[in-house]
Amino acid sequence: MAKIIGSPLPNIPWEDKPAACKDVVWRSSLNPIVPKDAIPCANSIFNSAVVPFEGEFAGVFRVDNREREMRIHAAHSRDGVHWDIQPDPIDWQCDIPEIANFEYGYDPRVCWLEDRYWVTWCNGYMGYPTIGMAWTLDFKTYHQIENSYLPFNRNGVLFPRKIKGNYAMLSRPSDNGHTPFGDIFYSESPDLTFWGKHRLVMRPTGGWQSKKIGAGPIPIETDEGWLMIYHGVLNSCNGFVYSFGAALLDLDEPWKVIVRGAPYLLHPSADYERTGDVPNVAFPCAALVDAPTDRITLYYGGADTVICMAHSYVNDIIDYIKANPVK
Repeated sequence: MAKIIGSPLPNIPWEDKPAACKDVVWRSSLNPIVPKDAIPCANSIFNSAVVPFEGEFAGVFRVDNREREMRIHAAHSRDGVHWDIQPDPIDWQCDIPEIANFEYGYDPRVCWLEDRYWVTWCNGYMGYPTIGMAWTLDFKTYHQIENSYLPFNRNGVLFPRKIKGNYAMLSRPSDNGHTPFGDIFYSESPDLTFWGKHRLVMRPTGGWQSKKIGAGPIPIETDEGWLMIYHGVLNSCNGFVYSFGAALLDLDEPWKVIVRGAPYLLHPSADYERTGDVPNVAFPCAALVDAPTDRITLYYGGADTVICMAHSYVNDIIDYIKANPVK
């Protein structure tokens, strides 16, 4: 049994597995936990990040407004289920003129790293997508730094500690459109500004992850490796279908895959995943873990329209991908 390297989270939002459920991951009965119009300006709210904060929960949410501009809003919750979302987008504090002109932002992740929370997101720079970065101590003021990479890039996901003395991030190089390709890469930095030592982690394989893949929540450290939840895309005759699965990465050299699951963990089959602005999407961006009990709660976007929640146990996921590996 893998040991989770992490902290207790006794107030993790949680529902026990339904007696009739045979899946490794099960959906919350409360889904969708955030509707598309939870604040007046919203057309849709989805693909968002959640972390524990001061005994409660903080959120950094993607909100596409009614002009269909992609914006990022702060949110707060006492229980991780019911959310108060700020009506106005985050006002990023930035003293770099070339970066400070906000164009668009979407699909944020949040990582506690050393002494502060780091937000990464797909950031518009001169009309091109790349990885934006900012830090916060209180989820009220956000200090933006240099973009991590050249365009084009998406799905920037930080590791929660240094690896061999360097900061580490997963990303998915892309193009300027609805990218019809995508591999997961690993990069390192001495200072969170200059990134290099780029290594290929995984390529698409077959079936549900045959078109493109991208890292999801912050990787979860165990004594057997980093558990990475990631999305995979199938190009069906009716368009892209986004599901998510898992892989276990080497602790010291995370570009080396120990095992990767062949079946998905969750596939868009509920109505709120199949019907919306972009049908057939389950897109994971955040995970809460209670290390002593092995419980994990996943937050994911449904149909690019709403925020959903699902549950499992870390060791059940690891055992499942070991029993059903990509050959």
